[in-house]
Amino acid sequence: MTAPTERYACLVAQNFPLQALLRLRPELQTRPVAVLDGEPPFEQVCSLNGPALTLGIATGMTRLEMEMFPSALVLPRSPAQEAAAHAALLQCAGAFSPRVEDQSNDGCFLCVIDIAGMETLFGSPDALGERLLQRTQALCVRASVAISSNFHAARCLALALAAGTGKRTGVRVVPKGMECTALSSLPLTVLDLSLEHAETFSMWGISTLGALANLKETELIARLGQAGKELRLLARGESSHLFTAMESGFVLEEHMELDSPVELLDSVLFIIGVMLDQLIVRAQSHILALASVTLNLALEDGSSHTRTVRPALPNHDRKLWLKLIHLDLQAHPPQAAIVGLTLHAQPGSTSKVQLGLFSPQVPEPMRLDVTLARIRSIVGDGCVGHAVLKDTHRPDAFRLEPFHVPVSVSTLTVPEAKPERQRVAMRQLRPAEVVTITVRDRQPDSFIFREKRYQVEHAYGPWSSTGDWWRPTLWSFEQWDLVARAQDAAPHATWLCCCLTHDLTQERWQVEALYD
Repeated sequence: MTAPTERYACLVAQNFPLQALLRLRPELQTRPVAVLDGEPPFEQVCSLNGPALTLGIATGMTRLEMEMFPSALVLPRSPAQEAAAHAALLQCAGAFSPRVEDQSNDGCFLCVIDIAGMETLFGSPDALGERLLQRTQALCVRASVAISSNFHAARCLALALAAGTGKRTGVRVVPKGMECTALSSLPLTVLDLSLEHAETFSMWGISTLGALANLKETELIARLGQAGKELRLLARGESSHLFTAMESGFVLEEHMELDSPVELLDSVLFIIGVMLDQLIVRAQSHILALASVTLNLALEDGSSHTRTVRPALPNHDRKLWLKLIHLDLQAHPPQAAIVGLTLHAQPGSTSKVQLGLFSPQVPEPMRLDVTLARIRSIVGDGCVGHAVLKDTHRPDAFRLEPFHVPVSVSTLTVPEAKPERQRVAMRQLRPAEVVTITVRDRQPDSFIFREKRYQVEHAYGPWSSTGDWWRPTLWSFEQWDLVARAQDAAPHATWLCCCLTHDLTQERWQVEALYD
């Protein structure tokens, strides 16, 4: 069995500091925008878009020079937002192959994907390149893709596409054996030339890779040493490369720093909606949904406000997530103006729940989540959920846990017929009713319950339980099951079956439950 032919796809996004800022600000895409980097007051423009370039703004301009362009928007560079966008693009590339090499630099995102053998999953290289470009555009990032059988050829072609010096299309595929021809018209700037080599080739009149490839190898080695041989191989698309795949986990996180403090909740929700769009797109690319979203708000006073929203089922409904976050922030508002946001999501499976044939009708999980969120905003987080018994013998010891729907898929089965079991019906009294009781020989003899006196006919017990002796909340009970008859003038005797509890710590008798 022959090994698959080597094939590499290079993904390049130029002006990355600017694109990382604008991907969460779609309203600024058409405005002239420049990004400043450096320590004040020596900031300089490090990245800018096309409209800013049309105005005459250039890389390296200072903040003072930018005041000559009042229509341009100036944004500070955000390493946190660049890191989030960088991680999103790497995850996008990782959806096409597990072997991805990151070669990004300070102002450009660049990664190379080993796509050998991926034809059965994604089709031809042209189809794979188009899908990769579509996934990148869904993340609001403009990028270029080049595919070649040579690692460095794909890299040079993608850089030329991104710079607009090569063929002006988003995707370019070079057939095997045609690398030298495809690279011949590209400028030397696509190579990582040292300053000394760049000056040497400029004096020789060499400006393209084709001109460099036509030089004789022996004469290049005589003048530039082994570096000349390597540069010639790069220009011909024949240089080898040891592929170093990176290992990265799947993390769903978006970060945004605001230009000015925001106090209005509606304005914050608009920004959160844009960030949710990106998280949902990234999760759907891996056939996943959002199981929970943690919102961390950086406040103006230096503190932070963190809230976590977790619905009953993982989903990718943007309106539902916005509504749940809105209700949660209304119930727990931040105590200062917001200057930054971070959204971290936990991915989850999108499995559907299939109820049994005879299962009762239940509300849709999305409607239930919104209803529960509204109730929590009124009564508090700790007062909504389902009761779960604690591992103790203390009466009424329970805790509240959030409602959840099991994600396992069940099959439609008809339950088998089973013999019915006789069960005693019990009505629990909440709260328990205190009674006056007469004790004879350390056993209940008679008691008054709801203005009636009852004579105990049968007494079963006591069952003793005690605990928490090391705490102030010590509890010690004796429990009796009684069968009593009412002492009244009625023609027919009234019988009562009840559960009677004796609180030894307070010397109090009370009826906990009635048996029918």
